[in-house]
Amino acid sequence: MKKTRLFLTASLLAIGSLSAVTMTSCSKDDTTCAVGYEGKDCKTLSRDKFIGQWQGHEDCTIGTDDYSITLTASGTSEVKLIYTNVYNQAFTATGEMTGTNGFTFSGTAAGTSGTVNFSGNVSLDQSTGKLTSTYMIKDGVNPDNSCTFTGTKL
Repeated sequence: MKKTRLFLTASLLAIGSLSAVTMTSCSKDDTTCAVGYEGKDCKTLSRDKFIGQWQGHEDCTIGTDDYSITLTASGTSEVKLIYTNVYNQAFTATGEMTGTNGFTFSGTAAGTSGTVNFSGNVSLDQSTGKLTSTYMIKDGVNPDNSCTFTGTKL
């Protein structure tokens, strides 16, 4: 009798395993989209949720400020954006998507103290609607100015 129960238990376990394997399927939701795209069909541009004007507060190593930035679609690529009003100085940067909720950016501009270079990362917390831009800006006078802009879409 023990041999029969053992065989029956082993058979049921094998059938249970088999049904778990056969019931597993792959859907389009499991697809990993290319960087800059999202959604079930991977055709939704991730950058679209960033496009618009963002009002916020910025804290830098050197000073603070309240102002707005503008993010627009780049005409050169579906995964690129144009970031306008960096450092509240009308500086413009080019950004490129790094995932569904973030992009990197960099730029160079003429400033009152010579050439200004800036680069950083932008992320969007979709649960709160908060955009955060963290970057370094360097010029001939202030070579290491670290800034964080946090804003909400207007």
